[in-house]
Amino acid sequence: MSKPKHIRTLAETEAQAVARNIRVSPRKLNLVAAIIRNQPADKAIAALTFSRRRIAQQVKKTLESAVANAENNHQLDVDRLVVKSAEVGKSIVMKRFHARGRGRSSRIEKFFSHLKIVVAERAEAPEGEKVAKKSVKKEQKAA
Repeated sequence: MSKPKHIRTLAETEAQAVARNIRVSPRKLNLVAAIIRNQPADKAIAALTFSRRRIAQQVKKTLESAVANAENNHQLDVDRLVVKSAEVGKSIVMKRFHARGRGRSSRIEKFFSHLKIVVAERAEAPEGEKVAKKSVKKEQKAA
């Protein structure tokens, strides 16, 4: 007997990747995740490539994994992928002690995080609509 098949919670146009127990605090990881939320996948990868934060490279690997899952497992178009959500959660906290003066000690907490990135395929608008929207915006600015 095998266990029953897991029911898919995402839509047919979505794929995800999860990184667990990343050695960074959720607060710091959320700053990097905020950079890529609602961005096209290629622009998000470029932003993470040139980010100066240490954890950006692990976030980039997770995002690339989500894009690969979308392409290989769900046959989605890579050029139309958008980062739908980048969720950050708390994981374990390692507690360590640091020796202080006069025989005392203080506690050091080392935080770990979870990261879940969901990419979705956006519906591509026809070219005529894009041009029409741009001309309407130009007319509104001129008025």
